[in-house]
Amino acid sequence: MSTQTRASLQVDLAPHNPRELILRNPVIPASGCFGYGQEYSHVIDVQRLGAFCSKGITSQPRAGNPMPRITETPAGMLNAIGLQNPGIDAFIKKYPPIWEHWDVPAIVNFSADTVEEFAEMARKLDDVPGVAALEVNISCPNIHAGGFCFGWDARMSADVSRAVREATTLPVIIKLSPGAVDIAEIAAAVAEQGVDAISLINTLVGMSIDPVTRRSRIANTTGGLSGPAVKPVAVRQVYQVAQAVDIPIIGLGGIFGLNDALEFFMAGATAIEMGTVCFSHPVAPIQLIDDLQTWLDAQGCASIMDIVGVANPQFRAGKDS
Repeated sequence: MSTQTRASLQVDLAPHNPRELILRNPVIPASGCFGYGQEYSHVIDVQRLGAFCSKGITSQPRAGNPMPRITETPAGMLNAIGLQNPGIDAFIKKYPPIWEHWDVPAIVNFSADTVEEFAEMARKLDDVPGVAALEVNISCPNIHAGGFCFGWDARMSADVSRAVREATTLPVIIKLSPGAVDIAEIAAAVAEQGVDAISLINTLVGMSIDPVTRRSRIANTTGGLSGPAVKPVAVRQVYQVAQAVDIPIIGLGGIFGLNDALEFFMAGATAIEMGTVCFSHPVAPIQLIDDLQTWLDAQGCASIMDIVGVANPQFRAGKDS
């Protein structure tokens, strides 16, 4: 009686980078939803994850926005935390020394106000033990361009990507903004700068008004919309980007379980991130790893890569040519 070989969940998110970013599985808790990793270490076995993304950091400490910062919406949530964090110097002293002793790769998410600041932060993180890769959040305003979001403009997105790529040898993931008019154009522009992977989507801008108080439910007025409500937008944008670039894509936006994740893989994502679900169901990433293994084995797949892009003919044609 033969024993069926189990499908491989391993994925490579930086195939051309000597420093590598090979994950044991493609499941990653998203930035802002998993703290700095140790907050969840007593709830789940974080070492089983493919990787995790840290809470976003900035060059200087930030206290964040005034309360209230979060409100539930139908099929999702709005948040306006305001990138509360200790700043990069305090961050480097506290968290990477913890991760250095973990097996799971830690991806550091960071934001900046200028191209030069992005490059300087990447430079500081380059040789920090415990840091496996960088996720660059370009959904933030460029103060040298009147506050226009970096991620909405192909040239500005490329400028940040090039500056970060030149400043670090670590694997670089550029996290795209869904507010771009042509997301494929932005993706192609950043891919040309030699970055290793792209993640998308970041949150959509939304608002919720309380009819009783006649005011926004969030003190900041608007916030980032996440959760199942954004998934169709996210799947569509991953599908488009997968046709425009030949580097790995990390898909995120409303992934709560197996079927959600399968949509992203089949659209062209090599890995996925889980965000909002971690607040209500923190074991969801571990459950998804198990469910993916069971599903792939039942389908007779040799690898998770067998299903990447299968619903995207232009993606498959581009990869096979």
